[in-house]
Amino acid sequence: MKKLVALLMAMLMVLGCVPALAEVDTSEHVVITYLVTGDIPANRTDEVLAKINEKLTEKVNAELAVHWIEWTDWTTKYNLALATQSGEIDLIGTATDWLNAWPNIQKGAFLPLSEEMLQTYAPQTWANVPAENWELCSYNGEIYLIPEDEYAQWTNHGFLYRGDWAKEAGLENGVHSWADLAVYFQYIKDNKEGVIPWDANGNGSSYAPQMAGGWQTSHTPNVYIEGIGVDLFYGESKDAPYTLSNYYIEGDELVNFATEMKKWADAGYWRTDVLNYTGDVVAEMEEGLTGAHQHHTQTWTGQRTSLEKKQPGADVGFFWFGEEMGNVVGLNITHGAMAVAMTSPNPERALMVYDLLRNDPEIYRLMQYGIEGEMYSLDENGYIVRPEGFNDSTDGVSLNWWWGRRDELELRSADRDWEAIDALYAKYEEVKINYPYGRVVFDLSNIQMYLDNLSNVYNTYMPRIVFGMVDDPAAFVAEFRQQLKAAGIDICMQEIQNQINAAYGL
Repeated sequence: MKKLVALLMAMLMVLGCVPALAEVDTSEHVVITYLVTGDIPANRTDEVLAKINEKLTEKVNAELAVHWIEWTDWTTKYNLALATQSGEIDLIGTATDWLNAWPNIQKGAFLPLSEEMLQTYAPQTWANVPAENWELCSYNGEIYLIPEDEYAQWTNHGFLYRGDWAKEAGLENGVHSWADLAVYFQYIKDNKEGVIPWDANGNGSSYAPQMAGGWQTSHTPNVYIEGIGVDLFYGESKDAPYTLSNYYIEGDELVNFATEMKKWADAGYWRTDVLNYTGDVVAEMEEGLTGAHQHHTQTWTGQRTSLEKKQPGADVGFFWFGEEMGNVVGLNITHGAMAVAMTSPNPERALMVYDLLRNDPEIYRLMQYGIEGEMYSLDENGYIVRPEGFNDSTDGVSLNWWWGRRDELELRSADRDWEAIDALYAKYEEVKINYPYGRVVFDLSNIQMYLDNLSNVYNTYMPRIVFGMVDDPAAFVAEFRQQLKAAGIDICMQEIQNQINAAYGL
């Protein structure tokens, strides 16, 4: 009954907005520029975009242009584009965890969106997003973000590994712990000549927070806190999320991690020059030259299929960080979000375009999958089948629509192993908690200097801990902790704890 009432209310809201939408003056044709991270595609994106623009012109007399922020030095370029905008962009793909949405809101980069504005110009989106989710997209009482809250995805990290080699190693049920991973790596080292167990491309040390955090969530109940800029801040547990963990300044578990990684380094599970290596781990797995790739669940769902084509029988599995503790957090609904640029010359029309991109089935399929009948067809299950020889990098469409996907409009790819994928997702759903810090918008201005110092310390010490490049792990962790203290971790923890307390009335 509650679902029926909610559905009727949503329908009434949409119907109530139709007259207002019909009265919007769309007599002038406008171009809505969409700023997005990603390399400029060399496939059929322009051709598909032309078809999307035919539909947008027909419906709201507007067209979409894309402003790409390419991946080389993307963080600097993205933030600079937002800081220097002067009316050249309208829609901005953003996120609170990896694209600095809250700091950019605080700096005035995004336009506040009134309820009336959203109801009038993005009526279907407004009707679909519940009130509590709009609240999580608000700052100082005003809405700034449109959440991607109708799309289930898992970007938690772990290790992709070869199930066939795991069975050979005696792990009949696969790799499900860090201890299993060590057994698997040792088997490869002893039995697969010319194969590096994990040929990590450690240049840039992007693995450091993933590996360190992965061990932490597998061996403690700690819960990661997003948006602070350095990976040192966790809540104690799902039962006490609003009390900060002291993991990085006291206790034995960080020492245990450093000790284990030292063992792995000495055993030769990766290159001795790992921090300088820039190879393609995925390509090496496809060639049978390495046995693992550390990445996230969404990567596994695709590579389970693609690697099987290159290495038949590989049966690629996924050991997810936190598996031993059942410690996994559902993705924050603002991991992907859309904002309207503060200087957008056409904010109302931008919202109208967004509403269509998010909700119109025909436009959505064009944007996500391309031209039906040419770039894909549907099988008897309604799953996507690509033409023979299809290569996404040359034949596909790439608009990087990570800010308004909807499960209701998504199509499943026929070549993926949905039985395995659904089984893993079901495990996640059994144990996951929702991200518990969505109401906190951290103001880091008073401690940014300390956070910068902490970041420098972390980036100096953690890559060496992760890859076992230490003589005495316990002494090195003690030195790391001393440097964190000197850099101001206690001051930062107190300020962050105070802000969490204020957000939740503690």
